Amino acid sequence: MAEKVAEYSATGRRKTAVARVTLKEGTGKWKVNKRPLTDYFPSEALVGYIQQPLQLTNAQDKFDISASLNGGGVAGQAGALRHGLARALVLADSSLREVLKNSGCLTRDARMKERKKPGQPGARKRFQFSKR
Repeated sequence: MAEKVAEYSATGRRKTAVARVTLKEGTGKWKVNKRPLTDYFPSEALVGYIQQPLQLTNAQDKFDISASLNGGGVAGQAGALRHGLARALVLADSSLREVLKNSGCLTRDARMKERKKPGQPGARKRFQFSKR
């Protein structure tokens, strides 16, 4: 019979992006929407941002990570993936919570796009005022 491998799942959110992250004990392989991390996020800055929770906890080579992302844009998805990854790491080892919380990885970034108001061209922009 096959051995049971510990698996931890968490959800991360940012703007309108949602990331479902699954951690399995392994060697540090990444799958993001069935693609390698560097293929899905070509920007080195975003890859570094996503890997921040792993670097803070020295867990780069301890887990195989698979994530399912949908909604939002590239930066929103990266933020959602980072948030979900941090939450999954806390499920795997609760002693990591303080380190991740102090670095801001567990905080859900609540900034959303402001809605457009009726009678205006945008959320804040107004039509040009004409006195006469």
